Amino acid sequence: MPHFVIDYSQDVETRYDIDKVMQIAFDTGVASGVMQAVDIKVRARCFAHHRTAHPGDSFLHVAVFLLDGRTDDQKQTISLLLRENLVAYLDQVTSVSVDIRDMNRVAYKKRVLPPNEPT
Repeated sequence: MPHFVIDYSQDVETRYDIDKVMQIAFDTGVASGVMQAVDIKVRARCFAHHRTAHPGDSFLHVAVFLLDGRTDDQKQTISLLLRENLVAYLDQVTSVSVDIRDMNRVAYKKRVLPPNEPT
């Protein structure tokens, strides 16, 4: 926790390195000072089919899921910094957006195994 879920139109991956986009999201989370690297998970989903008002428009949207309790200022810091860093790289993507989502601490459950040790 936190989770960065990146949705993007298929044309984005023909012009940009999605691994780099994921690294930008990860690095921004760390730089925000609101989360620690060990807690961050980033994943990306490509959409081959999408519809907008203008055919051919590209998009990239990041939903950041955080356990509730962060202040509005902390959420705004993450949102603005993430958008700024992504736009700097994704200079030709029509729409780049970020949404911060609170996850209910009581309802969120997970199980984590210890890390695999190299043999």
